[in-house]
Amino acid sequence: MPGGRLSQQERQQIAAGLADGLAYAEIARGLGRPTSTVTREVMRNGGPTAYRAEMAHRATERRAHRRRRSPAGAPAAAPDAYGRDPEAVRDFEEAFTTSFVESGLPRMMSRILACLYVSDSGGMTAAELVRRLQVSPASVSKSIAFLEGRALVRRERRDDRRERYVVDLDLWYQSMLASARANDRVVVAARQGVEVMGRDTPAGQRLESVARFMDHVTNDLIRSTLQWRPILFPDNAGKLSDGVE
Repeated sequence: MPGGRLSQQERQQIAAGLADGLAYAEIARGLGRPTSTVTREVMRNGGPTAYRAEMAHRATERRAHRRRRSPAGAPAAAPDAYGRDPEAVRDFEEAFTTSFVESGLPRMMSRILACLYVSDSGGMTAAELVRRLQVSPASVSKSIAFLEGRALVRRERRDDRRERYVVDLDLWYQSMLASARANDRVVVAARQGVEVMGRDTPAGQRLESVARFMDHVTNDLIRSTLQWRPILFPDNAGKLSDGVE
């Protein structure tokens, strides 16, 4: 019924609507549901290209079962300081995780990144991530190293000497620059390939096209990043590290 949990039949209608290329709003009208309900359902269950009704229904049942069976001795969750609905926050975190997965990040790394973003402090220790996500310390350590290598998180040391992993305003700026540097390496390699394969050969011409395209895209990306950073974050422009020679 509208307002309650989605039924298996409704999930099948959602899957059919996605297969037909319908927009979320159109699918929601057919179900008599808010568009936000359909959006959250799809995003937390694989996204529009990977959504499967049966899998989504089973995953929802598992999540509900886990919530009913909290670990023995686990402390009760503290009331939200801002009065937010815990269920809505969990749904958003799952949807945000899925959006990172669809962008190419492995799932464990995506879970950690989404978890850091929804924490009001913007940072957590390894022990806090282990407890929050119910995963092993080794999984957290490996994932943090992956994310840090791509400028998606940074480390800071607290007064008690424990490391804290942080996302902040500099995150996407540094990530964009890291992406630009990676593109530059592709350009250099492609142009080396042009000389090896021969500038007038089909392979050489293909590599030259790749190099020219990536070079233009990278320069546009850097210019746009530098242009919008002080506009979007005027109060922090002097605090954020530049990272550009």
